[in-house]
Amino acid sequence: METEQYLDMFLDESKEHLQIVNDNILRLEKEPEDIHIVNEIFRSAHTLKGMAATMGFEDIASLTHKMENVLDLIRNQQLTVNSEIIDSIILGIEYLEEMVQSISEGNDGKKDVSTLLIRLEQIEKGEVAAATETIVNQEQQVSTVDVENLDLDEFQLTILKQAKEQGFDPYQITVELTDECILKGARAYMVFEALESHGEIIQTAPTVEEIEDGNFGQSFQLTLLTGGTPNTIKEIIEKVSEVKEANIQLLSKTLNPIVSEKEIIEDNQLEKREEVVSKKEDEPKDKNRSEKRTSSSRTIRVNLEKIDDLLNLFEEVVIDRSRLEVISETIEDTDLKETVEHMSRVSSDMQSLILAMRMVPIEQVFNRFPRMIRGLSKDLNKQISLEIIGADTELDRTVIDEIGDPLVHLIRNSVDHGIEIPEERKKNGKPEEGKLILRAFHSGNHVFIEIEDDGAGINRDKVQSKAVDNGLITEQEAELLTDDQIASFIMSSGFSTADAVSDISGRGVGLDVVKSKIESLGGQVSIETSAGKGSIFSIQLPLTLSIIATLLVSVQKETYAIPLSSIIETVVLPKNKVMLAHGKEVMDFRGKVIPIVSLASIFKVPSMDNQDHQDYSIVVVKKGEKLTGLIVDGFIGQKEVVLKSLGNYLGEVFAISGATILGDGEVALIIDSNALVK
Repeated sequence: METEQYLDMFLDESKEHLQIVNDNILRLEKEPEDIHIVNEIFRSAHTLKGMAATMGFEDIASLTHKMENVLDLIRNQQLTVNSEIIDSIILGIEYLEEMVQSISEGNDGKKDVSTLLIRLEQIEKGEVAAATETIVNQEQQVSTVDVENLDLDEFQLTILKQAKEQGFDPYQITVELTDECILKGARAYMVFEALESHGEIIQTAPTVEEIEDGNFGQSFQLTLLTGGTPNTIKEIIEKVSEVKEANIQLLSKTLNPIVSEKEIIEDNQLEKREEVVSKKEDEPKDKNRSEKRTSSSRTIRVNLEKIDDLLNLFEEVVIDRSRLEVISETIEDTDLKETVEHMSRVSSDMQSLILAMRMVPIEQVFNRFPRMIRGLSKDLNKQISLEIIGADTELDRTVIDEIGDPLVHLIRNSVDHGIEIPEERKKNGKPEEGKLILRAFHSGNHVFIEIEDDGAGINRDKVQSKAVDNGLITEQEAELLTDDQIASFIMSSGFSTADAVSDISGRGVGLDVVKSKIESLGGQVSIETSAGKGSIFSIQLPLTLSIIATLLVSVQKETYAIPLSSIIETVVLPKNKVMLAHGKEVMDFRGKVIPIVSLASIFKVPSMDNQDHQDYSIVVVKKGEKLTGLIVDGFIGQKEVVLKSLGNYLGEVFAISGATILGDGEVALIIDSNALVK
């Protein structure tokens, strides 16, 4: 069957089912007696297995089949949910996500899941002998090679399968001899002799005769069946003198049971029985069920690229709308004006609708964090509860795609540096379990995301000392800053107060990357901290990146657009009110001295106006707590504009984030005010 045409559908539905499993697995750990949760997970795993088997993705089908067996035992009350089962299923989810992602990137989606399959089989048989962490360690120590990449005949493949049934593992071993080795054949023979006391060699490359005659370079390969561990085998080989290195790889595929046609038929029958049971359970709720069916029938899948194309076309409509508005003002025609006004209203509604189509709930990002917090809690021996608020808050898809990694950095930082170990919390009169709150909400044309913890807060003395040592501020300047202002230095490049480097955080990189990424999205990061009580990292992001509200300003004969989200106020300042501080021009803005800069001088706009104005027109912009005044020649008015990239040819231009086409057909550059704030 030709399956290529169904690939996009498979990927979409696989991600949905994995999300369902992911959402419910931690619920199951808290409520192990709730069979409804098990049924929900089982149905998604079962559907995913059937789809993968149909599409020919055998590794996914094999893994979901084993997970399904364990879940079936749980729901039939033949197995009790415990931490080890949850750990194994979570590891399975991670593997499945990696394989689905691999397929979406155009790869074959293959992954060696043999060790986890053995683990799930042990759980299924009640023979759990080792912690899940051991599996992960084994995965990390031994890489894998696909058996299809080896030149094995049918007889050798049969031996591999029989050996697996008898509890032996197949390894592909590359032995490298030192450059000084003269009697290569003799050394190879000694390796063979040492290994044959611990297993069976079924193939070599080159042939045994060629190896023993020394007709090879400095390395040779062999396929070994053994019951020993990779470390043991490696030690045996490297004991032979003049052996430089032994590289051991576990053969995959041979260990993966392929879902048979019989099993698929049985599963389809099982699925039908599931549907019958489900119908019986839902019989008293016929009305609700029909409502759900009606609701789902009113939803269609639309490729995101089509929505992006639609938005690009509409951006052209917005530009033409502005052009028509300018034309209608110059032509005294009532019908034309009325038509343009009506078109403006309709297109504004269309704009809101199209932008809403691009909006997706932020829970797509948030849903990955409960599982991450669970793993970090175990790694750090801390007790941490995660509360998610506002997961239904919607954000532009472009921003959603970029915000995940910065949030991971901030959450790992809070878990590692912020929340204390249970003993220390108890000593300080706090509950042993630390609390982490992930919160999202709308405010105006922005979305705010907050990561709040009830940990120790940010140590002012430690950060201040490090900031002074790094030359970021002087001791005298530091004394004038608030705790929150001092805390903001942890976002500086290469800044770290960690006493020891860990895999969680504390490498001196991460938070400066977070700040750069957020600012590249047109957002800002701020920190609130209280010693002994905790910290709040707050991220402010624009709702959308494509159509923005701006203030149009004139600089000589040129027009620039400044995003309204960055503007505090516009001011007309008499020139005699301008002051100097450290040789730079400053102004008094509501009792606060702020620097002022001229856009004409920054962008080197040629002077064409000989009039000597008595006043400066100033736009006061902000970046966090910092303010700067931008000197312009005049204010034109507010305008919604389409943000267009400058393209690869121009690349990045200082203090310019893009361009737009105005109603009169002129091009206006859009100013990145963050780059101009002193």
